[in-house]
Amino acid sequence: MNLSTPDQLARLREADRNFHMHPQANAQAQERDGSVVITHGEGCYFFDDQGKRYLDMHAGLWCTALGLGDGRLRDAAVRQFDKIAYAAVFGQRTTEPVAELAEQLIAIAPKGMVKATFQGSGSEANDTAVKIVWSYWRAHGQPARRKVIARTRAYHGSTIVAASLTDLAHMHDSFGLPLPGFLHVPHPDPYRGKHDDETDDAYVQRLARELDERIVAEGPETVGAFIAEPVMGAGGLYVPPKGYFPAIKRVLDRHGVLLIADEVICGFGRTGNWWGSQSFDIEPDIITCAKALSSAYLPISGVLVNGRVYDALRQESDRVGLFGHGHTYGGHPVCAAVACEALRIYQAEGLVEQAAEKGRALEKGLRSLEGHPYVGDVRGIGLMWGVEIVKDKATKTPFDASLKAGQNLSARCFDKGLNTRALGGHTMAFTPPLIVTGEQLDTAVNILGEALREMEQ
Repeated sequence: MNLSTPDQLARLREADRNFHMHPQANAQAQERDGSVVITHGEGCYFFDDQGKRYLDMHAGLWCTALGLGDGRLRDAAVRQFDKIAYAAVFGQRTTEPVAELAEQLIAIAPKGMVKATFQGSGSEANDTAVKIVWSYWRAHGQPARRKVIARTRAYHGSTIVAASLTDLAHMHDSFGLPLPGFLHVPHPDPYRGKHDDETDDAYVQRLARELDERIVAEGPETVGAFIAEPVMGAGGLYVPPKGYFPAIKRVLDRHGVLLIADEVICGFGRTGNWWGSQSFDIEPDIITCAKALSSAYLPISGVLVNGRVYDALRQESDRVGLFGHGHTYGGHPVCAAVACEALRIYQAEGLVEQAAEKGRALEKGLRSLEGHPYVGDVRGIGLMWGVEIVKDKATKTPFDASLKAGQNLSARCFDKGLNTRALGGHTMAFTPPLIVTGEQLDTAVNILGEALREMEQ
C-alpha cells in the first residue's frame, strides 16, 4: 500500500485498526488509539509515517543486532532466492546454507555441543528443547522424567509449552496456563531478593538450596530439566550474582537433571561473548538461540545439543524409526543463508568483542543517573542494561502498578525519539544493536535523563 497521500495513510490506519489483532497489546486500546506506523529504518534508527526518527535502544525486540537496512543481509537473501527459495530438510535432505549454518554454530558454540537443528522462532526452539528432554529420558528408560523447572519472572516464549515455562501472569491468565509439570523456583535478583545481611555467596547458596529442595520434593525421578536464560530478559533484566550457575549446575548434576540454556536473547554477542553461557560459566546440555542469529532479518532459531543428549536422540530415532519432530520452515534455506551472513559479519567486524567495550560506556552513562530519586538500580552486562525505577530508593518501594510509571516513562522517551521498553513494568531496557555508536549511547542516556526529570515534576 502506497503511503504517499494523507488519504492512503488514513486508509492504512483504519485497515490496521479494523483487521489486525496485535500481539502483546490491549485490544481495546489499540482499537481506540490506533498504531504508530513504522515505514523504514537505517542503522540504529527507524522512522514513522510522519518522518519522525527514533533511536532504537531495544534493537527491535532484542534482535536487530546489525541494525536496519544492512544491504549485505538483503543480498544474501537474494542470492539464495535465485538458487532455490525453499527446500525441506525432513529426512535425509539438506541445502548448502543449512549445512553451513549448522557447522558455523557448532564451531562457535560452548564446549560439548555437537549438533544443531532449526526452527522459526525462539518459542519453537524452547518447545523443541523440552521435547528433546522427554526423548532423552525415554531413551534412558525413565519416561516419568517429564517435569521442567524454570524460574519466577522468566520469559521463554508464547507457544503453549514455552508460555508454561514462562512465569508472567499476563501470559497465563487468559489461557489456563501453565500446563501441569512446568514448575518455577525463585530467580536471582540481588537488588530485591538478597537479604540485607546476606553476602552474594550466601544468596547463591540459598537459591541453589531452594532448587535442590524443590527437586527433592517433586521427586528427582520425575524431573527432566531446568531451563534458564543467562541474563533474564523480558521478565526484568536480572543479572545473576557470581557463582550462581556453577552452584545450580552442582544441584542438577547431583540429581541427574539436564540444563537448558535459553540463549534466545543472550546469544551472538549481547553479553560481550558469543554466548551468555560463556559470560556466566554455564555448562548446558542444550542451548536454544534465535533473534540475533539472523539479526531478525528473517525468522530462524536453533537448538544445539551436547554429545550425551545427541547419543540418546540417535538411539531413540533408530528405535522409533526417525526423530519425529520438525517444522515446515525449520531450516529454511533463505533464512539460513541470511544467518550465515550475519555470523560472518559479527566475526569480520569484531562486534562481539566491541559489545563488551560499548557496554562499559553504556554502563557509565546509565550510572550517571543513579543520583536521581527514582533510579533504584542499574544492572547489566555487555549491551544488555536495565534501569529500575522506584517510588522510594531507601525502601526500594515500587510505584503502584495502577500508575503505570514504567510505561509512562517509556512513552516520554518515545515522544523524544528514543525507543526503549519497560520490562516487568518498571525496568527500562537499554539493549541497542551491536553497531551502536558512542554518540548514540550518549544521546539515549541524555533523553532518559530528560524524561526522568520531567517525571519528577
